[in-house]
Amino acid sequence: MEKYTFTVTQENKGQRIDKLIPSFDQEWTRSQIQTWIKEENIQVNGESVKGNYKVSEDDEIVVMVPEPETLEVVPEDLNLDIVYEDQDVLVVNKPRGMVVHPAPGHPNGTLVNGLMHQVKDLSGINGVIRPGIVHRIDKDTSGLLMVAKNDNAHESLVKQLQAKTVNRRYKAIVHGNIQHDVGTIDAPIGRDKQERQRMTVTDEQSRDAVTHFKVLERYDHYTYVECQLETGRTHQIRVHMKYIDHPVAGDPKYGPRKKSLPIDGQALHAGVLGFEHPVSGEWLEFSREVPEDMEQLLKRLRR
Repeated sequence: MEKYTFTVTQENKGQRIDKLIPSFDQEWTRSQIQTWIKEENIQVNGESVKGNYKVSEDDEIVVMVPEPETLEVVPEDLNLDIVYEDQDVLVVNKPRGMVVHPAPGHPNGTLVNGLMHQVKDLSGINGVIRPGIVHRIDKDTSGLLMVAKNDNAHESLVKQLQAKTVNRRYKAIVHGNIQHDVGTIDAPIGRDKQERQRMTVTDEQSRDAVTHFKVLERYDHYTYVECQLETGRTHQIRVHMKYIDHPVAGDPKYGPRKKSLPIDGQALHAGVLGFEHPVSGEWLEFSREVPEDMEQLLKRLRR
């Protein structure tokens, strides 16, 4: 059983505890929280509470997460857009809204469920829940991912990521006008102490993170940019763009809450992916245009 401790901030005071806790971790559902409360796995200031308890500022919440049940990955025909495939590696274009691998609350409809249906062999290094998965992109980010079909290929691709030789370029629409045509954001990223679901720029328990950006187009209140990852931290582009006061448009976690845009999720697309083939050594590079909803948003901004 894992134990997590949170302190309620002024911003969150007055909220029901069964609504607040799921905001700390995207894999925790409200129904899970309500079950844990009934099982007295959640305490406030050392005492058990009910699901309708309204938190106060400086309350100390302790969440004791039971050992996870074993998930069975069921193959599903999700008609994945496989851009490239050979006997060692494949590249898939993940749609926005699709989770990469099964987790509590997301047992079905994930990229892994679809891969299990369409692909004969996948590496087993990451276990039965994440077969073939070398790196991830967020649920509401679309774009290209490389997948390993055997363990040797998996190890090679991971080493390339660690050596920062993989070419990963994203297109993003961000709030405000970025004045510089090009720039580099070099700022370490770690987990937000107040909200575990969020990452933030911090010097405490963080890892180095570097994002290079180039302005493609400017509009009245938005900028279209291309971002190149030098490192691959959780939510890196989203956190870095917020850090320079230009959060990604449509981002429900790091962007302005009152801004409504005709797009479901953040306007962020992993459009270019390049790497060395793990066996032949040949350089492979693939690209995919932004999805239709993001293209429609660009057309609207250009008008």
